[in-house]
Amino acid sequence: MHAHPFDPYVPTASPVHALDPRIKLALVLSFLLGVALTPHGAWAALILFFASLMAAVVLSGISPWRILRRSLIGLPFALAAFPLLFTTAGAEWFSFHAGSWTITATGEGLRRFLSIALKSWISVQAALLLSAATPFPDLLLALRAFRVPQLLVSVIGLMWRYLFVLADEAIRLMRARDARSGIEPGRRPGGGVIWRARVAGGMAGSLFVRGFDRADRVYAAMLARGYDGETRALPAPPVAPVQYAVLAAGCVWLALLILIGILVH
Repeated sequence: MHAHPFDPYVPTASPVHALDPRIKLALVLSFLLGVALTPHGAWAALILFFASLMAAVVLSGISPWRILRRSLIGLPFALAAFPLLFTTAGAEWFSFHAGSWTITATGEGLRRFLSIALKSWISVQAALLLSAATPFPDLLLALRAFRVPQLLVSVIGLMWRYLFVLADEAIRLMRARDARSGIEPGRRPGGGVIWRARVAGGMAGSLFVRGFDRADRVYAAMLARGYDGETRALPAPPVAPVQYAVLAAGCVWLALLILIGILVH
């Protein structure tokens, strides 16, 4: 059975894949907490966090370029911290005039902005590694073990599975569009920008209608199979002592990195 092209999971045989999903989730949450607690401007500690993450990526057998490329999706969200350049008190870095306003950027603001951007980038990579090295059903098992509300886990599971249904519907719509578009040599298929915008809007509406209808059929099929609103799963197997040792070693290493960040800050 081939993996879905939109599925982030990369099936390989590695020590990272062999870890219990509850241990992996705990390590990633601890990693994210450690990155968040690292002081702004503690570049040495942040570099060590990044190096530790890349070591885990290499150990997992997943291409580091795959993780780095996909992590770029999180950088635009770091722009939310861009106003810190001009709102943080500190020594002037540069200033410019905008009419009657004088806008000043400070060195402390630049340091905070770069720290937040780097932290966000590293955190996104940790989440990507978790999803690439752990099948989604195992992640749901780990969430249940962390006592996440059952209803929330069910909603997350259904949402994830239905994303692939919508993706398949969108692929079929695009294939139908290409089949109905004439192609002249040396020219792109279809008409101009306005024509393409009209077609894209029609496709979006058609995708909504198809998705709504498909959801109704899927829910009817679930009810026919005895679904009553609760997702049942077999009891999770016990965690081996060696897995707890890995978790303890990882937490100690992360605490050491936070300490380094505080000392060199």
